[in-house]
Amino acid sequence: MPAKTAMVPVFPTLAGRTSIVSHMETMNETFDFPDPIDPAALVAHTGLATFEHHATIGSTMERARELASLPGCPLPAAVVADLQTLGRGQRGARWWQAPGSLAVSVVVDASAPSQASPPAVWSLACGVALAESLAVLVPMIEPLLRWPNDVEVNGRKLAGILVETTPGGRAIFGIGVNTTGSSHEVPPPLDKKIVTLPDLTGSILPRESLLAEFLPRLFLLLAATADDPEAFVPRYRARCGLDGQPVTVFSGDERLTGICRGIAADGTLVLDTPGGRMHVTSGSLTHPADVWRGD
Repeated sequence: MPAKTAMVPVFPTLAGRTSIVSHMETMNETFDFPDPIDPAALVAHTGLATFEHHATIGSTMERARELASLPGCPLPAAVVADLQTLGRGQRGARWWQAPGSLAVSVVVDASAPSQASPPAVWSLACGVALAESLAVLVPMIEPLLRWPNDVEVNGRKLAGILVETTPGGRAIFGIGVNTTGSSHEVPPPLDKKIVTLPDLTGSILPRESLLAEFLPRLFLLLAATADDPEAFVPRYRARCGLDGQPVTVFSGDERLTGICRGIAADGTLVLDTPGGRMHVTSGSLTHPADVWRGD
């Protein structure tokens, strides 16, 4: 079969224009990707300064971390892959996606004189930007946020977010959205927990369309949140899928069960528990024994 190619990266010139530098990668093409991305058009619509598109890669997060470590790498940067072989989520979980779904990691400069690291609420703000973008592009679905880092439709996971920081004051957003594929392809036990856009609508969502809607929205919301840490809160509350639901939060060997009352102004999860109202700063809603590690 013919080899598949990818073009990377995109860098701005000193004159402020965007130039495309070709770097050809090859892989044995065992499946088709009917969802191409035009790098020049994407950069023009999103404000990206660096863009990489890989046919296959171990992890977009690891490649993004390499870019984040380069002092001269223009930001914001994005790394997209048609296929990830080592995609990962929170707390050592593996990330499953159908080949050709959107797998992207975005690097932004989070340093500022008033803060040594990105605001903790940025992961929640990213979820808001992603859910709103999906709602705009696919109005027949209702994307809801599952604290702290998932987007769900009808109680099943459509997208996941992973946020990491680097010593140089940069933040990396890893985003996976099931823009293609089918839940029938998902390995158990994930097959009862995951949904794809073709499951919901009967068709794929072009990755370029989603990135063009999502990235500018993300950058604007991050800027607003840097100025006002509560800027995203009303928009998050409007899409909180847990409000009024019983939830259990796992953190290490501890667990906390209560009724969700949305999020507080500082982004903490609010629970009404038998011991009173609690504000949860971190944790997972997945039991450690149920974390999927790809086995």
